[in-house]
Amino acid sequence: MDYLWTPWRYAYVSGIEKTSGCVFCDLPQAGDDAKAGIVYRGGDCYIILNVYPYTSGHVMIVPFAHLDELQKLSAEAAHEMMDLSQRMERVLRDLYTPDGINLGMNIGKAAGAGVAGHIHMHLLPRWVADANFMSVVGETRVLPESLEATYQRIKRAMAG
Repeated sequence: MDYLWTPWRYAYVSGIEKTSGCVFCDLPQAGDDAKAGIVYRGGDCYIILNVYPYTSGHVMIVPFAHLDELQKLSAEAAHEMMDLSQRMERVLRDLYTPDGINLGMNIGKAAGAGVAGHIHMHLLPRWVADANFMSVVGETRVLPESLEATYQRIKRAMAG
């Protein structure tokens, strides 16, 4: 068996445990949107970069309300989440010219949610053959852009 050591990830893992219990509730309160990766704030939801993206441009739309099921989300917040999903689709297509877009939610730990207690929508650009041998065989992702560059590109696009 091969091991891929990622000591840089420990800061993230240990940092989550020191929050009040929910990273998606704490980050908007941190006071530094750039450091938190928040590229846009709406009335009921915000858009944040995924800290461990599958592809460059991988973002999440997160309601401010701490909810563990989509059915508990207010109609207003659900509409804003979909409006922001549509807007982010346009932004990702303009910035990254992908062949497609993944859009989805993992609700609950058994469904694969990394933050199971707070629903969120993933949007990520995809390209034909982007799941190449590195991801499939090497279980490693190759990202052509830093999170800082992704943040600046998406932040500018959402402001305009």
